[in-house]
Order: sequence, then C-alpha cells, then structure tokens
Amino acid sequence: MPRTTAPSPLTEFAARVLAWFDDHGRKDLPWQVKDPYRVWVSEIMLQQTQVQTVIPYYERFLSRFPDVTALADAPVDDVLHHWSGLGYYARARNLHKAAVIVRDEFAGVFPDRFEDVEALPGIGRSTAGAILALSKNQRHPILDGNVKRVLARHDAIDGWPGKTAVAKALWELADTHTPVERVDDYTQAMMDLGATLCTRTKPRCFDCPVASDCTAHAAGTIDAYPGKKPKKEKPLKQTTMLLAVADGAVYLERRPPSGIWGGLWSFPEVSDVDEWCARVGGESSEREQWRTLRHSFSHYDLDIEPLVLMLDAVPAEAHDRDDALWYRLDDTPPGGLAAPVSFLIETLRNTDHVANR
Repeated sequence: MPRTTAPSPLTEFAARVLAWFDDHGRKDLPWQVKDPYRVWVSEIMLQQTQVQTVIPYYERFLSRFPDVTALADAPVDDVLHHWSGLGYYARARNLHKAAVIVRDEFAGVFPDRFEDVEALPGIGRSTAGAILALSKNQRHPILDGNVKRVLARHDAIDGWPGKTAVAKALWELADTHTPVERVDDYTQAMMDLGATLCTRTKPRCFDCPVASDCTAHAAGTIDAYPGKKPKKEKPLKQTTMLLAVADGAVYLERRPPSGIWGGLWSFPEVSDVDEWCARVGGESSEREQWRTLRHSFSHYDLDIEPLVLMLDAVPAEAHDRDDALWYRLDDTPPGGLAAPVSFLIETLRNTDHVANR
C-alpha cells in the first residue's frame, strides 16, 4: 500500500495552490486527459526532460503507439527508434516491458491499484501516484523534482533529498498537503508551480501563491534549497568507434540490453582495427581519424574517437543478423540510435568521398 497518513482537511497551503492553478495553471498539455496510458507515457518522458522538449516526441510516440496493446505488440527496436533523442533509454525499454505486462496480466487495461502500478518496470512511488492522481483523481502524494523544490524551500528542509531522512520529511509534507478532493488539479498545480515559478534558478517568488509564508524566501536563502547532491569528480573514459563503410552502407551492431545505450544500434568499439577486419573478412583501402567527440553521462564523460574505415566492398560473407547489419546510409535507421551515433551517421551522409564509395 502507498505509505500515506489519514487524509487531513484542506490545508491553507493547498487552498492557495489550487486557487493559483485555477487562474494560472497549465491546462492545455496534450497528456491532460483522463487516460492512464497517456498520462503514464508523459510521466516517463518528463523524467529528466522538460515539457517543451517532450511535446513533439510525445505526439509522435502516441501517433505510432496509441494504446498500451500497440506499444506491447511493437518490436522494441521500433520503440527505441521513436525514443531516439530523448536520452535515458532505459525509460523506453522499461516502458515497453511494462506494456507487455499490462497486456498479458491485466488484459490490456492499465491497472488502477497503486500497488500494481508501482510494481511495473520503471515506475516508482511518485510516478505511480502521479499517474493515478492525474488520470483517476485518486489521492496519492507525489514527490518529483519540482515538488521537492517547492516543499524544501517553503519549509526550509535542509539536506539533499537523496538522503533517507530528508526524503522522509518531504514525503510527510507532500502527504500532509495533498487534498482529498481535486487531487488531479492539485498534483498538476504542484508540478506547474515548480516548473514555472519556483524554478531552480531565478525563481519568481513575487508571483508565487505560497511565498507569504515561505521560510527560505523570508530568510533570503532560496538558493540553499533543496540541498545539493555531494559532488564527485566525473571520470573520463575513452573509446574508439569504428565507422566501417562500403557500397553506401555502414556496419552497425546492436548493443547489449543493459548498460549505456542498451538495445540501441551503434558502431563497434574496437582496440585493434586489423583484427576486426580479419574477423569480418573486409579489406581496407583508406582510413580517416575524425575529431574526438565528448558525450556526457550523469556519472562519467566519454571521449569518442571516430575512425572511418573505407572498405573496398561489403565482405562477401556479410549477412544481416539479429545483432549486426550493414545499414544503407540512404535508408531508415533500423531502430534507436544514441545521439553521438546519429550525429556520426549524419556526418557520413554529408561526407561525399565516404558516402559515395
């Protein structure tokens, strides 16, 4: 069961937030419908990604996968292809896994019990609460990044929310203020408040409905909340990506399902080019070292050294497998591509002496 206390009467905080929402809240977002599937897709996309970035991806995604059964029945490559560019690809893989569970265990009907929703891959306590609050008006508190910021500032909750004690204090506040009625509006209002007024930098405190008793605002310590995650210096890793080109095609491999870019198509990462050529049976007439690309992940930076290998022909024994293929540069991508891979493919297309071999 969700860990909530007995519902309390409407707090003054919640009343002001709802009044502000009536006048200023966002009410025209494409996922603001009483459909848990559509709300679920939006909530997953909005993790780590801003609304304006998500909207076009969301609309294309829903056009291709209009319901949970369509998503479950689709090949994961197709799902990753429609996710390409949004990043954090585990979200898409979990979305697909969860859709299969809903299709097979819930007859294609998105569950409405909190425990069932929270148990789906990629869905935690806050996301489960948001889906059910927004689509079913069920009373569940949420605690996404925007809500953490509003509550931490309003009550001056010290410390990084990733710490158990800090998270517990914020969840208690979230639960206290979540009303019994209009839960859907209140949930959206708290998200909007953090996204449009109580922003990470340059918050618009003078427009905020709860600024009058905001502890951090009164003390002039807005920037201190929420507490920052202890900083660690990100390590730098390096890899060589081999861009093997022949007859207007480039060699791609599907990455393992777990790890970075899991399940996406990528170039092979090699340490010995001659060994790779011997393994695939290719003969190279020319090589080019392109400039290094740096790609940043949340936990490390990756320097990619692209090495273009121009083969005389596609190896005679080459054939498409489930995990490898020769992809024609003028064709539709076979599935999802990580951002640097997509960039390098586009560069190949626009490099005449390579693309026209």
